[in-house]
Amino acid sequence: MARSKVNADKPHLWKADVAASVDQFNQWFMRFAPEAFRSTRIKTTEHVRAALLATRDLRGIDCATLRAHPASLPTLRMCTAPPLAVDRLVGLSGASKSLIGSMEEGKLAVRMKAELLDENLKKVCAVLTKLLDRDIFPWLESKKDPTDHERDRASTIVADRLCSAVANPIVRNAQEQRQLSLLGDWLVSRGYRKQSHPAGAPLANMEAGTYSFRMNLAVGKSVKVKVPIDVVIQPKKPHKDRLPILMEAKSAGDFTNTNKRRKEEATKIHQLQAAFGKNVRFILFLCGYFRSDYLGYEAAEGIDWVWEHRIDDLEKLGL
Repeated sequence: MARSKVNADKPHLWKADVAASVDQFNQWFMRFAPEAFRSTRIKTTEHVRAALLATRDLRGIDCATLRAHPASLPTLRMCTAPPLAVDRLVGLSGASKSLIGSMEEGKLAVRMKAELLDENLKKVCAVLTKLLDRDIFPWLESKKDPTDHERDRASTIVADRLCSAVANPIVRNAQEQRQLSLLGDWLVSRGYRKQSHPAGAPLANMEAGTYSFRMNLAVGKSVKVKVPIDVVIQPKKPHKDRLPILMEAKSAGDFTNTNKRRKEEATKIHQLQAAFGKNVRFILFLCGYFRSDYLGYEAAEGIDWVWEHRIDDLEKLGL
């Protein structure tokens, strides 16, 4: 017998739930997003200041410096006028895209020969030096050492540029952490215990009354692929197949991105069903901008959900 749905089969409730979810996300955003952004900016400012010092306040952008401090490249890209995206830097410099990609991750291209590495780094240095934003770094024109105030001001401006480029991920990560914390608190208050499930152990062997965050499940027959699951919960009274409930925490600050991402969940549930059977329960934990067309798509794929503003609906899952 098919298990009853929590929300996927109740379209008459969707409109009111969407409105309530949007209101909840907006209230959270106004209260906490500025602080999340601010704390990230403080850390980023320290990284910028370190890059300035490593390059002798941008007067030493050369091969030796980039070899010693490849992680400074994202900062240096934001020190130009206009700030340079990765692909723009590749296009202007003609340098190896793989090298620049490695430097964005804080490392050099290991297999690149020394002569070729220097050749590429010189191209990058030439572009960065030519495009430096001298309004932000007045000491470059005055030929004097910057004051502490000038360096701090420049570091804050560049940090703002870096953070603006990743503003959405910053907010999304903060919201995801908040959702996981909320789920954990709800489960603990009902007697559940957080416990890691041994890697490689059968999923059905998960101990009753436990939950785990960030679990990777192996799916696929000929080629194994790891599917990340945000929350895995084994009810105190496990289902007959002993498969735990798999949950994904999702938040959205606008309606556009949800429609772009909905196919990801469809792919995920198909992979999970192929690996664990049609009865596997894959539940979305939603907060934010999820319109009825998104919900209808997910429902058609066999995906159910629980709204954060009605978190006690988790009880309908047998928790």
